[in-house]
Amino acid sequence: MNKLVRIDTHITVQQALDFVEAPDCGGVVIFSGNVRNVTQQKKVTKLFFECYEPMALLEMEKIANHTIEKMGVKRIAILHITGEKLPGETVVVIAVAAPHRAAAFDACEYAIDTLKETVPIWKKEYFEDGEVWVAAHP
Repeated sequence: MNKLVRIDTHITVQQALDFVEAPDCGGVVIFSGNVRNVTQQKKVTKLFFECYEPMALLEMEKIANHTIEKMGVKRIAILHITGEKLPGETVVVIAVAAPHRAAAFDACEYAIDTLKETVPIWKKEYFEDGEVWVAAHP
């Protein structure tokens, strides 16, 4: 198996790294998205993520398949959380391994950008004075 696609309540960078590392891959690139403590000059107290999981997993699989079939990637892990997270906690991890670093960098950037555009995951930001849904996806 050369791809790991998962939605869960807890993910780690180490899970993704352990999955993608391989002796035939000289380039490993990791993107970790974490909860910020300030957005638009307002203190963030927490985030809440929800998704339509069957469609979200399908879209994440498409992203993984594209990186493997078209971008020279040997292994990829795409992990995203659902539920509540506090500032500093990890919400998304993408790890990519390829024989050479350029392909790994390109694929990692493609994967996070495409995930944010196409995967039906919704985020609610909580502030000291209220909350708001943001980053609506299709």
